[in-house]
Amino acid sequence: MSELTFYTHPMSRGRVVRWMLEEVGIPYTVETMDFGPDMKTPEYLAINPMGKVPAIKHGSTIVTEVAAICAYLTDQFPDRKLAPPSGSAERGAYYRWLFFMAGPFEMATSALAYGWKVDSSNVQAIGCGRVEDSINTLEKVLGKSPYICGDTFTAADVLVSSYLWWETMQKNIPPNKVFQEYIQRTESRPAAKRANELDDALAETMKAVEA
Repeated sequence: MSELTFYTHPMSRGRVVRWMLEEVGIPYTVETMDFGPDMKTPEYLAINPMGKVPAIKHGSTIVTEVAAICAYLTDQFPDRKLAPPSGSAERGAYYRWLFFMAGPFEMATSALAYGWKVDSSNVQAIGCGRVEDSINTLEKVLGKSPYICGDTFTAADVLVSSYLWWETMQKNIPPNKVFQEYIQRTESRPAAKRANELDDALAETMKAVEA
């Protein structure tokens, strides 16, 4: 098995990838990156020219961007069955919701968080359209089935649940029963609990070093 290195900070989107890695259940090495100059060194910019985390290096393959990393790990380890069968209707939904979260949903919630102007003058040109449409679309889907692609948990749920948890905690999304029940269902998975414990412990260690 090729060695996998995980570049992260415990208070970043790296938490999503950590959960995914725990779902996959393979050994990996963690490279903890501080925000600021540590992510802008020539060595790390060779991994991610954006100077951001998370990123993974799997053998000679480098992957950045949370949705891409989740999709890559799913394809590399098909025996974990974290994606619906190829060619199925659910597989189409799996791709749809992975990239819905990385695109329209994140744009919509960023607009809410930072007060970006989205109105009739620009709504047709913006990927998320009306902000409330992205949120309402997700609520409708999750109100019909236990997971985003139906009855079975997939890697897309790692992304959906993580983003919903964060936006709810930040109060960019108001309290919502459908979202809360979904988050409780997915975050109760053993891999999610392990990932949170690992990242929480890493965050405490980094605080102690800085103190």
